[in-house]
Amino acid sequence: MLCLLTALRVHDIGTQAPAEVWIAIPHRSRAPVTILPVRVVRFSGASQRYGVEDTQFEGVPARITSPARTVVDCFRFRRLVGMDVALEAIRDTLARRKATPDQIQRAAEACRAESLVRPVLQTLLA
Repeated sequence: MLCLLTALRVHDIGTQAPAEVWIAIPHRSRAPVTILPVRVVRFSGASQRYGVEDTQFEGVPARITSPARTVVDCFRFRRLVGMDVALEAIRDTLARRKATPDQIQRAAEACRAESLVRPVLQTLLA
């Protein structure tokens, strides 16, 4: 599943141009062996299912996190991507109407990240 900086790029959110393809795998799975530059993060529970969309890239089926879910993941993995990236992602997503505040809030609840996202949403919407 494509996630984080790669998903931001695919959804045209923010200015990040990742040098690696960011993928999410189940918590207990082995990381894939590939010659491509890949960054692996691990998801478990509801994080594997909520806000995941099916898509295709050049005819190849793939899965990617939705814009709202991608924003929430940026906050969850802020130590990997940086808080500045998370803040840029939420601002750009709301400004460009890629997701509504309610969609972001629901994704935060499903991924147990309410305490990270709610204060930022409240500040931006005040």
